[in-house]
Amino acid sequence: MAIEIKQRVRMEQQLVVTPQLQQAIKLLQLSRLELSNLIQTELMENPVLEDIDDQEIEAQEEEDNKSESEKHEDAVQEDRGHDHTSDEIGEKDGELKLPNDFDWGNYIGAYNAPDYDGDHETIEDGQTYENVLTQSETLHDHLLWQLYLTTLSVEEKEIGTEIIGNINDDGYFQSSTEELSQRCNIDIKTVEKVLQKIQDFDPAGIAARDLQECLILQAKQLNKDTDLLTTLIKDHLTDLEYHKYDDIAKKLNLSLEVVQALAKVISCFDPKPGRPYSQETPLYIVPDVYVQKEGDNYEVLLNEDGMPKLRISNFYKRAIMKGSEANEQTKTYVQDRLRAALWLIKSIHQRQRTLYKVAKSIVKYQKGFFDKGISHLKPLVLRDVAEDIGMHESTVSRVTTNKYMHSPRGIFELKFFFNAGIHHLEGGGIASEAVKDKIQKMIENENTKSPLSDQKIAEILKQHNIDIARRTVAKYREMLKIPSSSRRKKR
Repeated sequence: MAIEIKQRVRMEQQLVVTPQLQQAIKLLQLSRLELSNLIQTELMENPVLEDIDDQEIEAQEEEDNKSESEKHEDAVQEDRGHDHTSDEIGEKDGELKLPNDFDWGNYIGAYNAPDYDGDHETIEDGQTYENVLTQSETLHDHLLWQLYLTTLSVEEKEIGTEIIGNINDDGYFQSSTEELSQRCNIDIKTVEKVLQKIQDFDPAGIAARDLQECLILQAKQLNKDTDLLTTLIKDHLTDLEYHKYDDIAKKLNLSLEVVQALAKVISCFDPKPGRPYSQETPLYIVPDVYVQKEGDNYEVLLNEDGMPKLRISNFYKRAIMKGSEANEQTKTYVQDRLRAALWLIKSIHQRQRTLYKVAKSIVKYQKGFFDKGISHLKPLVLRDVAEDIGMHESTVSRVTTNKYMHSPRGIFELKFFFNAGIHHLEGGGIASEAVKDKIQKMIENENTKSPLSDQKIAEILKQHNIDIARRTVAKYREMLKIPSSSRRKKR
């Protein structure tokens, strides 16, 4: 059969996601900080956008409080000067109506004048950003400072610099003396000597090659006899991990009290000595929604503090007209910037409305949690909220991503309120977070000499009409970062 090329006409429907719709979807899943950064970027890149300050907002509120006659008179004057922002937006997404009362000649001349200079922010009193910002000392800086104070030779200090460069943020030496010896073409004994010198630096335990060496280095810096501590770490670290103090006491011919005292000293050592010099910036949670109790009900308020208030610049709002002296490229640019600004403002407002609806629905479903605590948290899925507010599940999923709620019970991520249901023997279900809370409380109140196993916890939960398997208990325990019963046991 011969292969032929044929042409056919076919009609089909296809969903096309416009750039404007893509932007609106993107805004939904941005956190508060990411949204603020995006707005600041748009303010710098789009000259049509303006940030309204607090004084202008107060003036606008005073304007809203005027009498009807004053408002009508002002509206007449406003209509004589320029069109309102709402008149610029068309019926379709991204559509823009064109005013016809702008003097392009004066605008182009003023903007391109040699002495034109936009508003620039300056630092008062001649200060620079370098003098304002602070920088904490890194672990490598701290070690290099100590290295330069030693009496080592220039060659040995170069080796020490190489060793410090191979120490990670936790304080461990990640390379090997053999590798450094070959790379730098230096005797391995010299490398070992410099490494031992660095291991005496502050903080204690630095430049160790593994956990065992890190603990031994910290033990050696104690002002007492450390032979027993070193032996315990070197030969019985696994027994210490599982609290097998009886076995250690028999092997070392020591009393149980002495072994427990030594174990307590070792538990005070830092397994990651480099952590105090970590450069990780702490992330502070700023809630997107506030929930306040008013009588027997809860009110939902959006957090607008610190969020830029956007509007269209009056100067650029009238900068589009037909039959002007400006070239088409300039008119097209201003028109595109105005359309993008209008759509951004519209998308942000839509995002805030959707966030408010979702938060309101969550509070309605989880009122028992806000009244009585986590034990009354109900099973909830995205579909329940989506059907309640008349939106798609994907929209609810995006709007609850990286968003936080401040409530009388504390600060929670919106995702926290969505839980799978665990079967309740009396009918209905119980939220998985409520089951985790019960498991954590049971372990906190257990007898440390005979801790509860996962099977025992499952049996106790079944006595409370919660049907859960042992493996599910183990999974929840690991999610709570609680060790197994063998590691929790204290002799």
